[in-house]
Amino acid sequence: MSGWPQRRLSDLTEILSGFAFDSTGFEDSGMLPVVRIRNVVPGMSSTFYTGSFDSKYIVDDDDILIGMDGEFNRARWCGGKALLNQRVCRIKPSSSSLDDRYLYHYLPKALKSIEDSTPFVTVKHLSVKQIRNILIPLPPISEQRRIAEILDRADALRAKRRAALAQLDTLTQSIFLDLFGDPATNPRGWPTLAMSTLFAASPVFGSMIPPSESGGSWLSLRVGNIQNWQLDLTDQKFIELPSAMVERHSVKNGDMLLARAIATQEHLGKAIVVYPHDRNWAFDSHLMRLRFRPDKAEPEFVRHLLKTDGGRQLFLKATRRSAVQFNINTKEISALKIPVPPIALQRDFVHWVLAVDVLKVSCHRSLEALDSLFASLQHCAFRGEL
Repeated sequence: MSGWPQRRLSDLTEILSGFAFDSTGFEDSGMLPVVRIRNVVPGMSSTFYTGSFDSKYIVDDDDILIGMDGEFNRARWCGGKALLNQRVCRIKPSSSSLDDRYLYHYLPKALKSIEDSTPFVTVKHLSVKQIRNILIPLPPISEQRRIAEILDRADALRAKRRAALAQLDTLTQSIFLDLFGDPATNPRGWPTLAMSTLFAASPVFGSMIPPSESGGSWLSLRVGNIQNWQLDLTDQKFIELPSAMVERHSVKNGDMLLARAIATQEHLGKAIVVYPHDRNWAFDSHLMRLRFRPDKAEPEFVRHLLKTDGGRQLFLKATRRSAVQFNINTKEISALKIPVPPIALQRDFVHWVLAVDVLKVSCHRSLEALDSLFASLQHCAFRGEL
């Protein structure tokens, strides 16, 4: 353990909390984008502000930003000059005894400690006071820079692996468009069919039985288990599914689950194809099960069609919005018309997808190893053992 002194961030940094800009001044184009919580990590914003503002709320590339709600994300801003919206704060060293890159690498550890100690609510909130009270070990500035350099290099390796995974996602979409064309314009002239003609069974909503971490022998898949259009079983909850409900509310290999009721339009319609094999998998009422005829449609083809920009256009035209969420029901999905190429060509596409997925698995494993290495380096660095 290091013998470095610890100092409060309030003594070493300037912390600026964002301003509550009038949302009526938000536009799709304008002079300066607005940095909201959802923009902290991606580093880009498509919302612009057209009203008056105080110049002190302008942030620039490489400024350290912290999201004050949810997961307390921190990132270096990379979207050019922008306006700091409420519930986002900027933090920068005000003392020559603190290196900004050292601060950047230390923040996740400190923010995670605050998050873990925050009582569970629907959304966790971070206060400026909590940030000011963070204690940071303060070795000599030369040692801070050495630590930051090592962590920068390790983090750069992780970034390259994440970029490779993103490129593989792009590759799959490119293969789809090369084979089939844009679903919205259908340049290949494929037959346009209602989804109902492709189904082996009528679409159904999932169970309304509340799941819990120890609720029964059936895994209950939920919207939260669909992340970036992929199955994510990090958060597992279970139900006891009565035998009379098994046929209606369980899934088989090759079934598609689609988010059919959700608060944001962005995530409405995100879908996965599941392969439970001999495991008991059910699904909840915010998901819709689609089961396709094997001689008519490959579920992976349909999933990737819905993921394309053109496919999203077709899908969103069939949806609607209630007072609290966006929705699509079984009649609307059944009536949705999509271009349907020959099943043999769909199967060729699935073979390409499987080949890309093999590369993705390799990249994910490499990234997991790099993440473990980085975590170990962080742990050692701030204990003075690096």
